[in-house]
Amino acid sequence: MAKKTQKTHKGTKKVLNVRQSGTITIGHPGSRHNTGSKNAAYNRNKRSKSNLSGADKNRLKRIIDTL
Repeated sequence: MAKKTQKTHKGTKKVLNVRQSGTITIGHPGSRHNTGSKNAAYNRNKRSKSNLSGADKNRLKRIIDTL
């Protein structure tokens, strides 16, 4: 019988990026739609990535390990 393996959570895979060093990057919320009514500085700042916090990393550890 084949060994059961944990499948990657596809929604999480599309949002997170695991770097070679082990840090995880994620996009900022609020940058997907209705950006025309938000000011330019707000939209510029949301374009950059941010690092996932240690607390969130621990919370999502079971899903992230399979990425």
